Amino acid sequence: MQTALPLRPPAHQVNPRAIRWWQLRAVVALILLTVPQLSALVVLADSAPGWLVGTTIATAVTVAGYALIVPPILFRIHRWEVTDQAVYTLSGLLVREWRIAPISRVQTVDTEHGPLQQLLRLASVTVTTASARGPVKINGLAAADAAELARMLTETTQATPGDAT
Repeated sequence: MQTALPLRPPAHQVNPRAIRWWQLRAVVALILLTVPQLSALVVLADSAPGWLVGTTIATAVTVAGYALIVPPILFRIHRWEVTDQAVYTLSGLLVREWRIAPISRVQTVDTEHGPLQQLLRLASVTVTTASARGPVKINGLAAADAAELARMLTETTQATPGDAT
């Protein structure tokens, strides 16, 4: 007989460097969004339409505001935990997503280190299950913690009976 897994806040926060990672991602978005607009302003010079100036300023202010305000909030919300029974995650900003993946359903465990994550010594762990909902992802972990989590999850799932389907 299986016991019901409790829906509760996961115990662990992501690494505090995740705040800087989210901020740097916003800066990259700012560059990608404003450089074409600024280029158009330079090319058009004095004949640039007012709306282009307005949208460039609005884009810069919106993304810069996001970079300053949202990452600290995400840090307070994003949590994770792994027990002998399940992988728990809580993420999201406007829409909060609680995910529980039973250990017996885990199929693969992957780590990911993007360029900005490498710069900040961070990583993400992706736990793929037999769920149609998709994988459970834990972002913003210290790289060493992510490697240890992947190792531990792999060992736990190999020792757990079940067919992961």
